[in-house]
Amino acid sequence: MSSTPGRVAAFFDLDKTVIAKSSALAFSGPFFRNGLINRRAVLKSTYAQFVFLASGADADQVDRMRAHLTSLCTGWDVEQVRSVVDETLHDIVDPLVYAEAAHLIAEHKEKGHDVVVVSASGEEIVSPIATMIGATHSAGTRMVAVDGRYTGEIDFYCYGVNKAQAIEHLAKQHDYDLAASHAYSDSVTDLPMLEVVGHPATVNPDKELRAIALDRGWPVLSFSKPVSLRSRFPTPSGTVVAAAAIGLGAAAAAGATWYGLHRRRKRS
Repeated sequence: MSSTPGRVAAFFDLDKTVIAKSSALAFSGPFFRNGLINRRAVLKSTYAQFVFLASGADADQVDRMRAHLTSLCTGWDVEQVRSVVDETLHDIVDPLVYAEAAHLIAEHKEKGHDVVVVSASGEEIVSPIATMIGATHSAGTRMVAVDGRYTGEIDFYCYGVNKAQAIEHLAKQHDYDLAASHAYSDSVTDLPMLEVVGHPATVNPDKELRAIALDRGWPVLSFSKPVSLRSRFPTPSGTVVAAAAIGLGAAAAAGATWYGLHRRRKRS
């Protein structure tokens, strides 16, 4: 475990840990209304959202989603995506934040801890959400853009062991003592993230992560009550929100992948 003597941080996964839905899938409606995805993709992403809430995705599924995302987003105009997220972020995310997560974040801040959101969703979505909930820093997946359009390439995939690497990088930047720091997640794919800190805890854990948590004596928290962000946190400036988005049509990307996997399994 890497640690630097200094400040304490609390690292939070985003989807199903801080908010009740996939941050990427939640934007399928706005992307459809603005012509970035079609109706078929919206229907598939709705189905995928149900699958996500019911069971989550394993590593193989997430890898397939990443590949589909790169294909889907190739050529998208960055400014158009930013405009869509600027207009819809608060309406989309506001009802999704768990009250229990909001309370826990407030507790960490009262203790003087930095709060950091670490998510596989695109950093253009992760960063504004992190600001909305009062986080100090954030890390997300970075897509490559050239001449104002996404190339379909991923510069950094903030998933699995890469999440732990992102946390270690932030620790060096901000003098965090990882041995004294905290981490929260719902998925066994985030085991590296949980193991890199001295105080890991699980939130709504999947079956595999729950078994590990029970075996290691980690806290198992249950979050179930979404609450309006506006009632808990100050509204950020339009400039911050305009940082915009690219869990992008991951809404459709993830949707198409989950839907296709499910269809193939039913046929087999």
